[in-house]
Amino acid sequence: MRGPQFTPVGIVGVVFAIAIVLTVWVNGDFAWLAAVVGALFLLAVVDFFQTRHSVRRNYPLFGRLRWVSEQFRPEIQQYFVEQDTEGEPFDRNQRSLVYQRAKNTHGEQPFGTQLDVYQPGYEWFSHSLAPKPQSETQFRVRLGGQGVDEPYDMSLLNVSAMSFGALSSNAIIALNDGAKRGRFAHDTGEGGLSDHHKQGGDLVWEIGTGYFGTRTPEGRFDPDLFAEVSRLDQVKCISIKLSQGAKPGLGGVMPGTKVTAEIASIRGVPEGVTCISPPNHTAFATPEELLRFVDDLRRLSGGKPTGFKLCVGKPTEFLGICKAMIETGIHPQFILVDGGEGGTGAAPLEFEDHVGMPLTEGLIFAHNALVGVGLRDQVKIGVAGKISSGAQMATRIAQGADYTNAARPMMMALGCIQARRCQTNTCPVGVATQQPRRVRGLVVEDKAERVYQFHRNTVASFNQLIAAMGLDGPGHLDPSHLVRRVDATTVRTYEDLYEWLEPGELLNGPRRSWAENWAKATPGAFV
Repeated sequence: MRGPQFTPVGIVGVVFAIAIVLTVWVNGDFAWLAAVVGALFLLAVVDFFQTRHSVRRNYPLFGRLRWVSEQFRPEIQQYFVEQDTEGEPFDRNQRSLVYQRAKNTHGEQPFGTQLDVYQPGYEWFSHSLAPKPQSETQFRVRLGGQGVDEPYDMSLLNVSAMSFGALSSNAIIALNDGAKRGRFAHDTGEGGLSDHHKQGGDLVWEIGTGYFGTRTPEGRFDPDLFAEVSRLDQVKCISIKLSQGAKPGLGGVMPGTKVTAEIASIRGVPEGVTCISPPNHTAFATPEELLRFVDDLRRLSGGKPTGFKLCVGKPTEFLGICKAMIETGIHPQFILVDGGEGGTGAAPLEFEDHVGMPLTEGLIFAHNALVGVGLRDQVKIGVAGKISSGAQMATRIAQGADYTNAARPMMMALGCIQARRCQTNTCPVGVATQQPRRVRGLVVEDKAERVYQFHRNTVASFNQLIAAMGLDGPGHLDPSHLVRRVDATTVRTYEDLYEWLEPGELLNGPRRSWAENWAKATPGAFV
């Protein structure tokens, strides 16, 4: 071993030799030092002769510091390096706001904004010189209409889809208990409806491609089992998951080590075997069949509001669904639009970064498409994608949504510290893990109250915003109220930035920018 990179090894070797001499000839109390330094020297020898890692081979012992540094890099970056407005996916200011509202402490900040208001992309709301008194009402959106015998009044902010299995039992219990206290909805995610969900909070039961909790032994949809579970009083709506923002076009994989006996029983899969949800459904294969499946689930559930969730991809496929609504006379009560910027689901980096429409474009496209076929009043739109404040709620409603869902901010209300270890089963705060000793750290009573308080305070901030704009309610919020800086000297409202179709326009000769996609769309096929 020659060269400066081996100096640490040489030092360890010298100290080891000295420790041996001291132990043998001076005092046996130095044996512990000889043992520790000897182990380090042996580790250096192993590094020098191993062939797998070049860094360790060329820098024995010292090269291991690279792995130690990488292990703690996210925490060092988050706590000591990043500025308050820099972190991703949620910066420190956003995280702090969630924590403060969850703990029901102040959410005010001193000394003005830290954002550069002259930077392109900065957005703001146009306030009124005649603001309204802040409403104490928790505004709601009614999901009802065609074939619905049990309409549901949806809160403007709800818990987005997160499965038991991805989240711990205590996390699911606390979320549902919080939803019960605040009278808002809790989406089960595609992992099935567990006993942990049954704390009395309203549920949106999500049916994914694996049909977990309502599947035959072969993995196909089981209508009899669905009818039994969906008629529980706690289940208020049914949502079919077509795709999700974190990984549109992919299914899901839960490693066999996480498939406990309990999870296997809930999902209807073998214990200890890797659980795979495929990328596509087997119950339908075309837009028309999707809508007939919507109609079947609505009927089997006893007339509960039924819709579907997707990250918008090819415009022609979504327009094909709209054409199928016209031809079949069947439409969902709601459509949940997920943003391609990702969410709680772990996914390949290529999919998180480069697949699927971002939420702004996806939402505006879906809103316009429904307006264009004259069904916007009958089909409500919910959205999910980094909704952590009243301002973000208002932004999405101004862009065309009727209500919003939040996943990661709800996890933060539970205590999530954005450690970004969700897929490793080693979540340090007991939110995204199945390890009992880690789950124990999440105290349900305390966190359920925090979920409730986060929802209450965030909705109150939304009410305060629309009152400042001089509006009586969210139904009066539109694209003209939201302004975006385009460059240093140009600002535009969203009304001017984007196209907005007229009711029924697609049926009566769409404008040029929509004509080609509308012509290609077919209710008989997705591709």
